[in-house]
Amino acid sequence: MSQSVHVHAFRELLDGGGIVDDPERIATYTTDQRQLFTGSTLAVLRPTTTKQVVDIVRLAAHRGIEIVPQGGNTSYCGGATPDASGRQIIVSLERMDRIREIDPVSMSISVDAGVILKNAQDAAAAAGLLLPLSLGAESSCRIGGNIGTNAGGLSVVRYGMTRDLLLGIEAVLADGTVVSDMRKLRKNNTGYDVKQCFVGSEGTLGIVTGAVLRLAPLPVRRATAWLKLASGVPLAELLGLVRRESADLLTTFEFMAARSITLATEAMIDPSSLRAGPAGAVLVELASSSRHLDLDELMEAVLAEVIESGWIEDALLAQSGSQRAGMWRLRETIPEGEKRRNGSVKHDISVPLSSIQRFLDLAGAQVRSYDANLELSVYGHVGDGNLHYNVLVPPDVDRLEFTKGIESSLSLQLYDTAAALGGTFSAEHGVGRFKKHLLKRYGDVGRIAAMCRIKTAFDPADIMNAGAVVRPLGEKSAR
Repeated sequence: MSQSVHVHAFRELLDGGGIVDDPERIATYTTDQRQLFTGSTLAVLRPTTTKQVVDIVRLAAHRGIEIVPQGGNTSYCGGATPDASGRQIIVSLERMDRIREIDPVSMSISVDAGVILKNAQDAAAAAGLLLPLSLGAESSCRIGGNIGTNAGGLSVVRYGMTRDLLLGIEAVLADGTVVSDMRKLRKNNTGYDVKQCFVGSEGTLGIVTGAVLRLAPLPVRRATAWLKLASGVPLAELLGLVRRESADLLTTFEFMAARSITLATEAMIDPSSLRAGPAGAVLVELASSSRHLDLDELMEAVLAEVIESGWIEDALLAQSGSQRAGMWRLRETIPEGEKRRNGSVKHDISVPLSSIQRFLDLAGAQVRSYDANLELSVYGHVGDGNLHYNVLVPPDVDRLEFTKGIESSLSLQLYDTAAALGGTFSAEHGVGRFKKHLLKRYGDVGRIAAMCRIKTAFDPADIMNAGAVVRPLGEKSAR
């Protein structure tokens, strides 16, 4: 059956804006965020309701067409990118962008899966509440994708990952069945917690169409400080001291190496005067919803203890909103600084907090042994054990070829080190298509078998995002 016949059949299910089949427009959906791979698709379907998603899935299953669910297309691992076969169809949730309900008493927000994270944050803030999930792509990533990758971000140290915020879910399975569990309950011990199956599944088990997320009191006071780290600082102990002495009001503990700070500064129109110490810098932020707590006074007391420890050379406490914004702008510009430098080979490392320094020491030695001329950009949330350990692409080489070379050699050494320390190769970026070989190399055999069984139970025909994460048991073709 011809592709045009398939596309015509889907067109009958959707309104005029519900399908994209113009090659020029399609191109924006078929290339991954890091521009490492471009796939092919029959068309891009853009439903507006769960009912339309059901109709799409049932028709696709009937015709044997594979589906690639897509939110904001911000995956770093190709998890929202179709393969090169041209047999897959993208289902974009971008038009399912309705805030369904905000419940201030239950402290929850119910949304369509296509809602942009920043819009959900703003809606919560307008109701005097906080949606704690916050990450660099929040102005373009969408809630369904955040669930699919179990997004982390800047506030995990206090509020947890996406899975910790998810109260309820609505999803369409591979046969068109709707899992409708959009409840606001904190306690619901009625069998399997099915919603958690979709967290981190990257669209391989079904299409998430709605979610209920836990909110928190909106902070009305913040204290933000920039710490210049002294040589030999034990990051885990520093974090522990700050958490303990701040009564666990810590929301942010962002580590940045000196090279990363320089890259960000060079990319800024109005360069920051903030600098690193010998071991880099940390951005620390406390937040409280109480108007009765003097956070600046508390932060000053914490900093006094930190300075006494000898772990920092200097500290700057933001005295205004503009100073705080400047600190955050520097941190958030690091990825752009890497891009302007010809990009980087990204390693989304997670290790136990107690092993952070050990990893940095061992990995640094591995990089120097591999090529002493390589430069690194190292930064991360640290408070949750997550390091973005990125190898900078030299200015005069082809980015894609350099990436392939590093990923087939040095990257494996770094992942070996993380694994030996009880860590993993993916803290918050997921597996997608690009890291399946790493899952096979480092994943526990029993856990992978369980994942394959879950995939088989939800999607035995491998309709949903085929080729990503894992295949169902007995699936006929290797991808």
